[in-house]
Amino acid sequence: MTLETQEQLEGLRRIGKIVANCLQTMARSMEPGMTTRELDDVGRDFLAAHGARSAPQLSYKFPGITCISVNHEIAHGIPSDKILAARDLVNIDVSAELDGLFADTGGSFMIPPESKVKRKLCAATREALDEAIKVARAGQPLRAIGAAIEATAKRRNLTIIRNLGSHGVGTALHEDPEFIASFHDPKDRRILREHMVITIEPFLSTGAQLAEDGNDGWTLLTHPQFHTAQYEHTMVITKGAPIVLTIPDTI
Repeated sequence: MTLETQEQLEGLRRIGKIVANCLQTMARSMEPGMTTRELDDVGRDFLAAHGARSAPQLSYKFPGITCISVNHEIAHGIPSDKILAARDLVNIDVSAELDGLFADTGGSFMIPPESKVKRKLCAATREALDEAIKVARAGQPLRAIGAAIEATAKRRNLTIIRNLGSHGVGTALHEDPEFIASFHDPKDRRILREHMVITIEPFLSTGAQLAEDGNDGWTLLTHPQFHTAQYEHTMVITKGAPIVLTIPDTI
């Protein structure tokens, strides 16, 4: 989406705030013994209370309101009777629509007690997102986003899930520009344009490089020996710092 009016910006701010606050509400609700379906119900109730609709359901008929992926499941996990346990690494992805506009956010959260490896992984992935946001400026090459993520991963001795990337968003959940790589791709000649609406969502791992299909048609996973984290914001590209739309009221 390319932003055209102040009204569109305000609409994106509204849905961005909703999904951001929904994500944090779900994260605070996690506890051992809870099923991922019960956690999804928290997201369902929050979105419904704010008049928003689940984007995965609306766009793809996803069998859940949010995507909840546990441990070596790293994306698009279906809410189910899976029981959360102490030490689990849980990725929650919340995307929703309000008045024809979409926003997308996500994050990885640890159920205590936390391990040093997972804590460092999550910190590095948040750092990768922050570094990518710093270079996301109108007129810059799109590949600068991936270069910033890759540089952070290398500095932290982590790998990148190379077949998952960022994307355009706004009037649909996924739109142009499609697949913004989380690594430096010298063949990508696309340029970031002012008022472009995109996500940035690095997936960093302790060794995995590819997400593989699970057996349910939705869930993406890696080998169980690896840990993987993801953080995601929706933003509007400007000539200066991007307008990040998915900042929660409280963190």
